[in-house]
Order: sequence, then C-alpha cells, then structure tokens
Amino acid sequence: MDHFTPASSERNLISHIFRENEICRDAEWERYFCYKSIDVPDSYTGPHLTFPMTFCGVSKLVEAFKHKQQLHARYVLQILGETWRLLRILPNISHLSSCHTKEITICGDLHGQLEDLLLIFYKNGLPSPEKPYVFNGDFVDRGKNSLEILLILFGFLLLYPNDVHLNRGNHEDHIVNLRYGFTKEVLGKYRVHGKKILKLLQKIFSWLPLATVIDHKVLIVHGGISDTTDLNVIARVDRHKQMNWSVDNELKKRRRLAGFDQSYGERKKPDSDSDPECEEGIETYEHEWEQMVDLLWSDPMPQNGCIPNEVRGGGCYWGPDVTEEVLGRHNLQLLIRSHECKQDGYEFCHNRRVLTIFSASNYYEVGSNRGAYIRMGADLVPHFVQYQARFSFPPWLFGSVGWTERSALQALRRQLFVHKSDLISAFREFDPNNTGIISPSHWASATESVLKLGLPWRVLRPQLVSSTKNGMVDYQEWIRELSITEPKLEVTHFLLETMYKNHSNLETIFRIIDTDHSGLISYEEFRQTWKLLSSHLKTEISDDVIANLAQSIDFNKDGSIDINEFMEAFRLVDLSAHS
Repeated sequence: MDHFTPASSERNLISHIFRENEICRDAEWERYFCYKSIDVPDSYTGPHLTFPMTFCGVSKLVEAFKHKQQLHARYVLQILGETWRLLRILPNISHLSSCHTKEITICGDLHGQLEDLLLIFYKNGLPSPEKPYVFNGDFVDRGKNSLEILLILFGFLLLYPNDVHLNRGNHEDHIVNLRYGFTKEVLGKYRVHGKKILKLLQKIFSWLPLATVIDHKVLIVHGGISDTTDLNVIARVDRHKQMNWSVDNELKKRRRLAGFDQSYGERKKPDSDSDPECEEGIETYEHEWEQMVDLLWSDPMPQNGCIPNEVRGGGCYWGPDVTEEVLGRHNLQLLIRSHECKQDGYEFCHNRRVLTIFSASNYYEVGSNRGAYIRMGADLVPHFVQYQARFSFPPWLFGSVGWTERSALQALRRQLFVHKSDLISAFREFDPNNTGIISPSHWASATESVLKLGLPWRVLRPQLVSSTKNGMVDYQEWIRELSITEPKLEVTHFLLETMYKNHSNLETIFRIIDTDHSGLISYEEFRQTWKLLSSHLKTEISDDVIANLAQSIDFNKDGSIDINEFMEAFRLVDLSAHS
C-alpha cells in the first residue's frame, strides 16, 4: 500500500534515469529534446505526422494504435515537445462554458487501457469544437498502452487546445510511474530514446493543469479537496516546479529547512539568526504544495472531518461537512473527481455534491467493474454512459483454428464441463418443456450467466458446439461432448493447472523464469524452466509441447513473453475458478 514514497532501494535507479541535467534554460531544453537529428528509415510502416497537428494526423495516430503499430521516436518527441510548449501557457485552473448546443464530456482514470479510450470515442465521438472533453488525470500506469493514450490525448490537445482539457492525476508523476509500470513501458518500447522521452514527459506532467471549472459552478479535480483547499491559492501555485522526489519528501525537506521536526506539525524553535522573510517564504511554498497534494491524492469519507490519508501516504480523507464548506465558500454546486475505481463506473456521495467518475473498465480483472463517462449540458446535470470494454483476446480466438488455438479452446471446454450442472440448470430455464433444445441466443445468454467471463459466446459457438438441429442447440448432447478431450493436450493442461494453483505468485514466477532480469522471458528461458519443472514433477514434456505453449502465451509473436502476456495467459481460467 506504499503508494507515495518510493522504497530506498529504488533511489539509485531513479537517480540514474532522472538525474538533474545542467540544462536549465528553455532554449537549452529545446536543443536537448530536439528530434531533428533522428531519421525515420524507409522501412518504417507507421504513421507519418506533419506539424502543426491536423485532424488527419491525429486520425492516423488513432488508427495506428488501434492496429498495434508503434509511432516512430522522432514523432513521439515532436508531439511531446509541442505539448510542452502549449502547456506552459495554460493556467492552473481551466475555465469552460457550457452551451445549449453541445455537451461537455468528462472522463475519469484510463490507466493505460487503450480499449476504453477507443470505446469512448466510438460511442461518444472524437474530440472537436462541437464535442469538448475533459480528461481527469491518471492516463498512465498499470495498463500496457499508457504512452499511446498520452500521444492520442496530446494530439487532440494540440489540434483543439480550447476544447480538450487535461487535468493532472497523482499518477502523472515520474516516481509513481517507476513503481506502477509506465517507466518500464516506455523504456521497453523505445530502447534508444526512451530516457529522453521520459525526461520530457516528466516536464510535461509538471505543467499539466490542476483543475477545471465549468460555468463557475462545477469543479473537476483528480483526487479531491481538504478543509484548507483554496482555489485562489491553487490558481497561483508554481505547478511546474517538479522535484526529484515525491511531494511528500519535498515537504519533509522544506519542513526541516523551516525548523520543523520530522513528526508532522511539531515545530522546532528556529535558530536566532534565521531569516524571518525566508522562513515565511518557505511556509508559503509548503502550503501551496500541500494544496496540490490534496487535489491529487485525497478521497472522500462518509464521516465529517478531515484526516490524513495514511493509506495512500498523501492527501486526506474529507467528509461531507468539508464538501459543504469548500463548495459554499467558492459558490460551487458540484465536485467531480476520479481517483477511485467504482463498480458501476461512477458514484455519488456527500448528499450528491461529490461525484466520482472512473473510466477504466475491468480494472482489477475482467468483469470487475464498468467504466463510465459524463455528459454535461448547460443545465449542469450529469448524464452517465456506462460500458465494459471487451477483453483483448488474441486474434486467434476469432479466426482459423490451429494447434495452439485448439489448446485455448480445449481449456475453455474444460471450464464449461466443470460447470456442467450449473449450465444445465441455466439451459432448462429457457427450456420449460424439457425438450433438450434451445436457441443459440439462449445458449449464449445462459453460458455467460454461469461463467461470467464476458466472452463473445455467439462468435465462439461454432467452435464449441459441433452440431445443431435446425439452427437450435441440443444442449444435452453438447454437455456429453464436453467430456471428450484430445489426449495430446493433456500435458499442456497439466502444466497450466499447476500454474493456476500459484496464481498469487505469478509475478514472482515470472521473475524466476526471467533469469537474465531483462523484463522479458525468452523461449529458451521458458524451455529451461519447464524442463526443470517436469523433472521435479516426474512428467515427460517434449520440447515441441513447451515451444507451442510459449508461442501461445506470446500473443504479439515478437519472440519473447512480457509480464502482461504472462499474466493475461492465466486470467481466463483463474476467473472461471471463481464462477
């Protein structure tokens, strides 16, 4: 639960990646991040961008990422450089006006889940002057497409700077990124220019606005407020003064300089020769930083009051009395925030004056929660759109069936067979006359109601149900067929079942298999591990079986297995075990 302060063992790595440069002037930063010396080879097949950004360019970007293409580092640095220049002229608080002819769309945490962003655009339309958007922070970490989300959002920001608004979240912080995946994602995708991209993103994050206000009535911040929140103070904070360490450590440093003890709030007597004006300036600086931390890290609580948020390590828990006081003091009627996963994608609290919106569906696991976004018109009444992005199954689930495809389908058949009694009961609800036959639609609905996997059962039915009668499913015959297995797959399932029992240790297992600590499992590392396991289990496993298993986990077929592929390979069966 250590969300805020990095472990001491990480400090060398942090210093290595984010060590202070002598570069301090804007002109020198421009030269440092210059993309012009980076050539785009003729072999590059991704999108080619021109600047100033055009709608055609952003559309190409969206389509490329939809098809899992990677943008060349030259264009990445170019987008980031243009975004940095734009953000520096934006205020800390963005002010929007609603209009009777168009609605403002407000999105919560996305956390690197590109499928959710694309689904929002599909359902709601792309950002434009007629369809303004507010994205309320936490664009990155945890998901595997954080950089793609940033580039899309920055592209639309450059195209429509008056209609796309980005608030900073607590995960837009390079220390948090190191702990929750974004740093590794960037370095993995851009091995040559990754550190320069991260350094530029560090500066961009520090320039992101902190809040958005609609019609002087609706406040949008990522985390929340505290009993000391003052929007006038927030408006003048030097938000771009990002430190080497977290805000928490910076506050401790400033407290020491001001004569505070390590324990929070205990003031030491200052030295007699201390400068009162300097001390006052430090206290002002400290107060401003605390205001920022509260906006990014705080959570609401049902009880009155305001207490430190010890779970997150920063910000506070604030109650309904604080909401009433702060909103009343600023003549506001509603606070919209994100920062917490909600099962329905949104949740009201504090007498419906605080609204949490969370846009990353399936956040903990497939089916764990819906995502949602808000549409708000001139009446300032929030209207919710909920959704659940389909799980990103590999293309082979929907195409031709080969050996590894049969392996995956066979694993699915086994899970269906395990739940045959529940399935028969569900089928009989659609078969009151006990004919043993139901429609394909009823078969799909009943199967999903039992397994709750969120799978496209109608698409999969031809590969799972061998025969139908006049377009109807003979579910009794189908249940009998499920017990028939393919002998050559037995060893593979034995391996998988062994792994499922250790699901809670999968990350540790990944690191054990990754013997060179590269962050990727090579096929050879995979083979050596399974040979050792088979020896321990006294089971013969051929190299061909191991190779096929490795290839089935390597979803993007790049010759190695990353942590996301490794974890996703076991998610399907793990979920059904809890059905």
